[in-house]
Amino acid sequence: ADLTVLTNQVLREMGWPERTQDEILSYVGNGVRALMYKAVPDGTSPEDAERAMGRWSELFPTYPNDLTKPYPGITDRLRSLRERGCKVRVVSNKFDAGVQQIIGKCLPGLIDVAHGEAPDIPRKPDPTGVLRTISELGGVPERSVFVGDSPSDIKAGKNAGVATVAVEWGYHPVQDFAEAHPGFMVARPADVLGLAAS
Repeated sequence: ADLTVLTNQVLREMGWPERTQDEILSYVGNGVRALMYKAVPDGTSPEDAERAMGRWSELFPTYPNDLTKPYPGITDRLRSLRERGCKVRVVSNKFDAGVQQIIGKCLPGLIDVAHGEAPDIPRKPDPTGVLRTISELGGVPERSVFVGDSPSDIKAGKNAGVATVAVEWGYHPVQDFAEAHPGFMVARPADVLGLAAS
């Protein structure tokens, strides 16, 4: 919901019509630039779309993200995974400062390493971020699993040579994963814990 509020604030400031939450969430998954390029009206010039993206990035650090919270069951599952000795990482297409802000606010102490888009970490499905976090935690791709809520997550995991798990509770409906071919599809956070035991 915070993405909807912030994106619509930028659209209003630019004098453009607002988007519904369903529309905005359908644009999520490939970074802020992709989100804004889809949210602006058809026919918007690349220069104006860039101005909108820049304004979004400018506003984000001052925006409280009060509506953002973990999906039900996520916090407990992360604690359970860590108790089993699993190392937990986040690789996001959100810009890195945003990733650090949200992790610190919503999942403090539960993530071992987190990276967002940065000059040296391209957006998924590029595998660079996935491989970097595995290396930083002393792991190897063959003993890693990438859990994601978008087709680009699954493609990034496959590009990195890790097992992939798609979740049904994120931004994308199940049918969006048809072409990505995840290794597993799970309906509840508890199902991820079951995979960790196998």
